[in-house]
Amino acid sequence: MTNIIVVLPKPEDANNLRNLLLRNGYSSVSVCTTGAQAISQADNLCEGIVISGYKMLDMLYDELHEYLPPGFDMLLLASQAHIQEGLKSNLMYLPMPLKIQDLLNTVNLMSESAERKRKIRKSLPKDRKPEEQAAINEAKRLLMGRNNMTEEEAHRYIQKCSMDSSTNMVETAQMVIAMMKMNT
Repeated sequence: MTNIIVVLPKPEDANNLRNLLLRNGYSSVSVCTTGAQAISQADNLCEGIVISGYKMLDMLYDELHEYLPPGFDMLLLASQAHIQEGLKSNLMYLPMPLKIQDLLNTVNLMSESAERKRKIRKSLPKDRKPEEQAAINEAKRLLMGRNNMTEEEAHRYIQKCSMDSSTNMVETAQMVIAMMKMNT
């Protein structure tokens, strides 16, 4: 599910666009009338799509784009004249007047791209503090020594226990260490 923030200066335009997106299957759509509201909302969500007009009540699109968190993509709705002036290259844009199917296709494309990026980020190993990684390594070492596991088996065991108990791997590793030390 992709978070979408619609930021247009006229509340009725923003609400109409939100309702159109809701009717077409996008369930997480919020509305703002100022860039500051959109930035605040984006900071709370961490990732998604901002659909913006060229000019809000308090800033232009490029200022809004500059202040968005890294997990957000921007779709700019602007007149053909503004688009021909030359816009930033790292955002999507649609010319006004807006064609509904173009909007839906573009939002769908951006949503799929955001989902792919999210999956890639989740598949990357997490950066852990040295002391956290040391706890995981110590737990694996203890499991390997006492239970004759390979490192991979010990890692999977900690992962599975972590998922089963709804704790993170570091907490699970610390529990394994504590239990092993109690049994000595």
